[in-house]
Parts: sequence; C-alpha cells; structure tokens
Amino acid sequence: MRFLTACCLLFFFCACGDEVLPVPKPRSYPRVEYPVRAYTTLGADYCPFTFERPASTRVLRETSYFDEAPADSCWFNLKLAPALNGTLHFSYYPVSSYAQWEELRDEAFQLVGVHNQRASDIQEIVVHRDSARVHGVAFDIAGPAASPFQFFLTDTTHHFLRGALYFETQVNPDSLAPVIEYVKEDIFRIVETLEWRE
Repeated sequence: MRFLTACCLLFFFCACGDEVLPVPKPRSYPRVEYPVRAYTTLGADYCPFTFERPASTRVLRETSYFDEAPADSCWFNLKLAPALNGTLHFSYYPVSSYAQWEELRDEAFQLVGVHNQRASDIQEIVVHRDSARVHGVAFDIAGPAASPFQFFLTDTTHHFLRGALYFETQVNPDSLAPVIEYVKEDIFRIVETLEWRE
C-alpha cells in the first residue's frame, strides 16, 4: 500500500511541471485601417450648399424614403470607407417660414431624444459661424445608442440640413470608440466648411 501511495505521489509531482498555466487572452477587437485624411468638395447640383467631405466617402443620393419620395431632392448619404463600416445620412429641407423652421428644429431635438433610453450622456455643441450664416447644434451621444453623433445646420431663414451617423454593426461603444472619434473629426470638417449657395 505504501508503494502504491508513493507511486501516486511521485506521479502527481512529476506531472506538475515548471510551465506556467495558459491564461485566456483578453477580448480584443479587429484592427481598423483608417483611410488617409484627404478632403474634396461636395458640390452636388441638387443641393443648395457645398462642404468639404472626406475623399474616402462615396455620395449616394436617396431616391426613396420608406417607399416614398424624399421631402427634397437633396437627401443623400455619405458612405464611409469600407473599414469604417458606417454612413452619414443627410436630409435637407428648404425653409419657407419661421414656424416651419421651429418645427424642423424641434424634430431634430426629438430625433436625438429617441436615444436617451440607451445613451449614457448627450453633449450639445453649439455651432455659430456668423460670417457664413451657419448655425446649429451637434449632438455627441455617448453609450450604446444606435447613432453616436447627429447635427443640424441652418441659416434660420431658408435652409435646414440634418445629419446623422450610423454604423452597420452591433452597437458596442468600446470597440467603436476609436472609429467614432476618427469620423467625428471629419464631421467637424463638414460643419466648419459648409457654405450656403445664394
């Protein structure tokens, strides 16, 4: 019996090596290859404005909105580079009265408010470019909301442009954070360079 116990103990101690036990790797995210920053002018003849857009984006004009024609011919998307897997959706409305402008402004706030249930924070960034007659608000939406960034720009008398960023992937703020920060810089370039045609 002693011999059997000694053999078991010897086997047990020999089986334990000096090797470190393997530890599972921490969760990681795929590496994103960001496009080189370069800008080109968006000067679509169907829109009453211009701005500098990332050269890596594709302009896709909207021809239908929920099986109906868009409210204006100047509805389009900026499809981001494939590695970024997202889209900036733009909708433009000509303004004919102050009441209509107020309605569009309120709707922009309501559309951002939809994300309150999932957002951990919504920061409002006021835009005032008096020399270009460009005013508005940008909404930086933190947390697992469907749209991490939205904005509207207007001259308060004739033009109202709304933009919203969406990604074509499951919302995961941790993995999307670097991509969102990269795209926000491009959005701010759009906001800073927008000019109304009049």
